[in-house]
Amino acid sequence: MFRTVEWKDNKVFILDQTRLPFETIYLECTNHGMVADAIRSMKVRGAPAIGIAAAMGIALGARDIGTGNSIDFMKAIEEIFAKMLSTRPTAVNIRWAVERLRRLLKDNGNMQVHALKSLLVKEANKILEEDIEVNKRIGLLGAGLIKDGAVVLTHCNAGALATGGYGTATAPMLIAKEQGKRFRVFADETRPFLQGARLTTWELMQAGIQVTLITDSSAGALMKRGEVDMVIVGTDRTVRNGDVANKIGTYTLAVLAKENNIPFYVAAPLSSIDFTMPEGDMIPIEERDPSEVTEIYGRIMTGGSANSWGAVRIAPDGVSVKNIAFDVTPARYVTAIITEKGIFKPEDLAGIMDQA
Repeated sequence: MFRTVEWKDNKVFILDQTRLPFETIYLECTNHGMVADAIRSMKVRGAPAIGIAAAMGIALGARDIGTGNSIDFMKAIEEIFAKMLSTRPTAVNIRWAVERLRRLLKDNGNMQVHALKSLLVKEANKILEEDIEVNKRIGLLGAGLIKDGAVVLTHCNAGALATGGYGTATAPMLIAKEQGKRFRVFADETRPFLQGARLTTWELMQAGIQVTLITDSSAGALMKRGEVDMVIVGTDRTVRNGDVANKIGTYTLAVLAKENNIPFYVAAPLSSIDFTMPEGDMIPIEERDPSEVTEIYGRIMTGGSANSWGAVRIAPDGVSVKNIAFDVTPARYVTAIITEKGIFKPEDLAGIMDQA
């Protein structure tokens, strides 16, 4: 068992996902800037996980604000909020965490600054524990969709590494495994950051689930050949009408699934659903560093062994690169959305606003 993000000894410990699956290294973050950098550089990634990390980073930053004046404290904490919000624009969970902590401070404005700092730490840890329970609930509901003998296709990593624990898209698989169901999983490699190859395969193998790694471009051929029964993915932001923003390549899978009459499911905790945004075209889409496409980062062979880390270039110097990190899948391609409150058709999503 592992924790992706953890508050311990007044520090935030983050499992460095850029070093997996070969090394398990925890970053020891002693200030909120280190947490923000870890989010921005994808050392911690996945919508729920970065929401948790941001909350803990805010609590860490609040601890270092050296004033006992409530007005000055609130000005300083707003600067920390802004820094966290700037790290990853597409995933809604950071904003969700910021708004939750901002509301907490407002509701307890009569408390002394030292008490507010303690309250932020407690709330950040509460967000982590709630996320684990939410994911278990998604797993229990989603496991019912996995039939004995099924072949499941997933994209990117929406496992425990992307959350506080259990994952979103992988939670139904873990619960189905616990229920004794026999099934297999195809995991897309998920270029360019290879979250599927590096992370999802590692997680599922740890859980004893039969997983086969495929190239992103193989999915359509496998669907056409009848080798895929269902698709389950996570989401970085799902909006009011059921449009889904997720890792680049998700839209392609959804179109292929519809063409081949394969159900396409999205595992989405309510914290990842932006009820204030009416449609997916409004979602800001992050574009990342070209080097993620032109280079492969990992262990390098030196002296007959892979014992050092670095980047290996795989494209010509000077080539133009467009590295779009996410795409938006229109609701018409989504069979259902699995939340902790139930499984909903995209058109019914707005009806659960009162449960958010």
